[in-house]
Amino acid sequence: MSTIQSLNALRDRLSPSDRMPLVFLGHGSPMNAIEDTSYSRAWTELGRNLPRPKAILVVSAHWMTKGTTLVDVSAMPRTIHDFYGFPQELFDQQYNAKGEPALAREVVSLLSSHHAEEDDTWGLDHGAWTVLKFLYPNADVPVFQVSIDMTQDLSYQLEIGKTLSELRDRGVLILGSGNVVHNLRALQWGGKPQDFALEFDALFKDRLDDRDLVALTDRAALGNLLRMAHPTVDHYLPALTIAGASDARDQLTWMTDSIDLGSVSMRSFVFHA
Repeated sequence: MSTIQSLNALRDRLSPSDRMPLVFLGHGSPMNAIEDTSYSRAWTELGRNLPRPKAILVVSAHWMTKGTTLVDVSAMPRTIHDFYGFPQELFDQQYNAKGEPALAREVVSLLSSHHAEEDDTWGLDHGAWTVLKFLYPNADVPVFQVSIDMTQDLSYQLEIGKTLSELRDRGVLILGSGNVVHNLRALQWGGKPQDFALEFDALFKDRLDDRDLVALTDRAALGNLLRMAHPTVDHYLPALTIAGASDARDQLTWMTDSIDLGSVSMRSFVFHA
């Protein structure tokens, strides 16, 4: 099924509900924020079809912490340009959405068993704003980020997602942003998808279709394939957060499933009623 067909099917399935969907987007290169690509077009179309949330909680690959889970409680999250070597137009981009401090502090309490703490210094990194600008271009929905604790096992991020899932019934859209495969050391400009990228991407899809979340966190079984797909797992963890927040009531819709630059999976997915 093509991306357009997937989005049309998703539009037909989504109905007004108090329970918000879950979204994971493969964000890829920051240049997607200023270029007309198949990915940016898909994000725009997705934004048109999603129910309007009361707030957005973002788990981005680009906010990594050690030993704690930080929650941004700032009233006006700053736009972070956490990259270099790109055109000035990209650095000029701003996403001026308000934060949601009261809800963010509730999330700190909700994640107290996961060593959660307040933070008012982060804002919105490019894993967040480069996709939000297409989902909600008017920046008129409050948004805040939650960090990923890089000292924990993969299964920990499933637990984070499960704990956060109750927010769905309060009108909160939980958005994960990373990449199912992300190996920048193996990038090939204009190159065809590499075998390890295709293999891990297909494995991830098969396991998530089967809802075999344990298999997606089994480092020993995933072995060298995981190490090839993710020399560091920061871009993998947000996908696990979203998977962990899902349950048996959810349907799964796939979108934007290509491999970019040879070794970056742009696979995205939505869990919905």
